[in-house]
Amino acid sequence: MIDLNNLNIILTGSTGVIGRSILDKLILANANVIATGTNQIKLDSIKEKYPKVIIKKFDNSIHSSIDKFIDECNEIFKNKIDVLINNAGITSDNLAIRMKDEEWNNVINLNLTSSFLLSKYSIKKMIKNKNGKIINITSVVGHTGNVGQSNYAASKAGLIGMSKSLALEYGKKNIKINCVSPGFIKSNMTDKINDNFKQSLQDKISLNRFGLPEDVANAVVFLSSDLSDYITGETIHVNGGMYFS
Repeated sequence: MIDLNNLNIILTGSTGVIGRSILDKLILANANVIATGTNQIKLDSIKEKYPKVIIKKFDNSIHSSIDKFIDECNEIFKNKIDVLINNAGITSDNLAIRMKDEEWNNVINLNLTSSFLLSKYSIKKMIKNKNGKIINITSVVGHTGNVGQSNYAASKAGLIGMSKSLALEYGKKNIKINCVSPGFIKSNMTDKINDNFKQSLQDKISLNRFGLPEDVANAVVFLSSDLSDYITGETIHVNGGMYFS
């Protein structure tokens, strides 16, 4: 069992399937968590289950508010943000020639630009403590591409390149930046896929099954812990052998 020993962690996108599993694992590992999302009902259910979790309804796409948001989190954590987990993300799929500007911009702005700004302002706080970690949740399609997801694939590939650059810039300040790249993870969305297509997807996976949300969460907890203190600029693939880097 990994013990995060009261590390102060900001988790975005905490109300989704993967986000909720990450939160469960962080709490089990004794972390202090600020959990964010845009769905108040789901945030309330988190608070009901975990009264000690600090809930903040926050829309990452409002870039002008991110600086203030990190300031507030830093104050709550008494000037010690240990880990930022950029998990929030959206899709807006379409073939490239049919993709509207807003479909491109919305995905890039939330998945990539918001993660950059959250990282930027968190790093400013972490530098003062000469310590910190940032974990960006990417996707296998950021490596392989996917039909109808040029915007999403670009945003996730951008996260990987951004993470490597930040790791180079701030390693000497003892700030580690890494990615976790999920493959196909079992969720309400994958449950809706028809059986024939689902089987064709599974056939591409070495382990012949979709992953579970906790498979992703386990990698995130590891990267949050001191067990990963000599790892930076890397991507952990959680895809069951669908893709090998």
